[in-house]
Amino acid sequence: MLQQYKRIMVAVDGSNEAELAFQKAVNVAKRNQAELLLVHIIDTRAFQTITSFDTVLAEQATEMAKESLKEYAASANEQGLATVETVIEYGSPKGIIAKQIPEERQIDLIMLGATGLNAVERLFIGSVSEYVIRHASCDVLIVRTDTENHLPE
Repeated sequence: MLQQYKRIMVAVDGSNEAELAFQKAVNVAKRNQAELLLVHIIDTRAFQTITSFDTVLAEQATEMAKESLKEYAASANEQGLATVETVIEYGSPKGIIAKQIPEERQIDLIMLGATGLNAVERLFIGSVSEYVIRHASCDVLIVRTDTENHLPE
């Protein structure tokens, strides 16, 4: 029997790498007649100051994420996907993408864009994709190429 994915999650953040992952996730979801979950994580650590959490910046990030997810969902629907959901979460992207959402939503495939970090940045902060590969309990596909399997220019 062929492996079939039923619930596919793709993390999108507006980067070119995330766009490649989104396009491939739509294709995989269509081939598998799967549900697609579009996820955007707002890293709240980026909005913390020494004294407080900057709510204005967080609210702006949330509005931008909502608009971006709305556009991604519309694009997936236009390409023929019937079931597309969106989720915005707050916190550290690594744990949320690797564990929290997959467990809550019974995800069986996580698709991520390849990291844009260089070797030194990975050494100090680590990449989200590297963490997800090591800690997710479902399959993980790291996307490096476009839908024609060509490296982006």
